[in-house]
Amino acid sequence: MILKENLILMMRVHLPLLCISRAAVLFLFGILGLAGCGGASANLTPATGADLAPASPAFGPGQPIPRQYTCDGGAHSPPLHWAAPPTGTQSLALIVDDPDAPGGTWTHWVLYGLPASTRELPESVPPAAAGPDGSRQGQNSSGQSGYGGPCPPNGTHRYFFKLYALDTVLTLAAGATAGQLQDAMSGHVLAHSEFFGTYAR
Repeated sequence: MILKENLILMMRVHLPLLCISRAAVLFLFGILGLAGCGGASANLTPATGADLAPASPAFGPGQPIPRQYTCDGGAHSPPLHWAAPPTGTQSLALIVDDPDAPGGTWTHWVLYGLPASTRELPESVPPAAAGPDGSRQGQNSSGQSGYGGPCPPNGTHRYFFKLYALDTVLTLAAGATAGQLQDAMSGHVLAHSEFFGTYAR
C-alpha cells in the first residue's frame, strides 16, 4: 500500500515536468524549423548553358588588374564587354567581389537593371545611383554606391566579375546590397558567367 502511494506521488510530481519538458522541446524545434526556412539561400542556378563571356580589354582572365582600377590609382571601374545573352533575357546584373578578403567576401560593385541589349560598360562608370539607361547601382562593402577598386591589406587577391542574364527586369531600388540583389535574382537567372583579375599589395 505504501509502495503504491509513493508511486502515485512520484507520478503527480514528475508527470507535469515531463509534459513541460516535452512542450519545451517541441517549441524549440519549432523555432529552429522557422529559422531554417528563413535562411534559405538564393537560387542562382542558370536556366541555360549560355556563355556570356565577360572580359575586359584592360587585363586578361587571371591577370593583374592595372593600378588605375584599384584604390592605389584612382579606383576607376575597368571597361568590360560580353557576348549576347540568351533569348528571353530582360535585363543584366553585375557583381564584383573579392572572396580572399580577411573577413569574408568583400563586395566591390553591385550593378543591375542593365538593358538586355547592353554589350559593354565603359571605363570609369560614374557612381550615381541610377544611370541614363535605367540601370541602378547598389551598395558595395564600403557602404558606398558604385565601383570600389581593389584594395587588399596584403598579399594577392582575386576579383571576380560575375555577370547575370535575367528573365525579368528587377524592381529593386538603387542602393541594394549584393545579398539583396541575389535574393531578387533568385529563380530568374538564364545565364551566369564570370572571370577574375588579381591585385597584390
